[in-house]
Amino acid sequence: MRRYETVMIMDSDISDEEKNTVFDRIEDIIPKYGGELFQFDKWGDKKLAYEIKKKKHGYYIYLNFCGDGNTVNEIERLFRIDERVLKYMTVLLKKNVDVEKLRDEINKKEAEEESGNTKNASAVKEKKNVESSDETVENKSDETVENKSDETVENKADETVENKAENSQS
Repeated sequence: MRRYETVMIMDSDISDEEKNTVFDRIEDIIPKYGGELFQFDKWGDKKLAYEIKKKKHGYYIYLNFCGDGNTVNEIERLFRIDERVLKYMTVLLKKNVDVEKLRDEINKKEAEEESGNTKNASAVKEKKNVESSDETVENKSDETVENKSDETVENKADETVENKAENSQS
């Protein structure tokens, strides 16, 4: 089997129900044609770099799946037929993939992330505390610099006035 990734841009003006029907069809097609969907990310509504079919915004979806040429052909056929899909691109990531091994790797990563999330929660809190203390130090140092620079300007202004007074007296 081959591993593919597809990025699809849908019309952002359609309702969530219509989007979900397209998502369901995609999720049905991949296993129907002997493939397996590993990742389905909804990136959301984003401004397009240029207008596509007179639309300035699009709803981005990312698919990562394994399958063969028939799977890709059917997904792309669906995209071409459906006028709610503005653009799509499918890229071959790897030609020969062991699906079982890939599934095990993904499950391992998910398990590590879940166990790491409990450990990371305290680390994140600690990091936020350090960042807030750093901000306080930066703010205090900025205030000190401003105060010193104000004093320096005042001293120079006083010296300039005194020098002018001395020059005018002589």
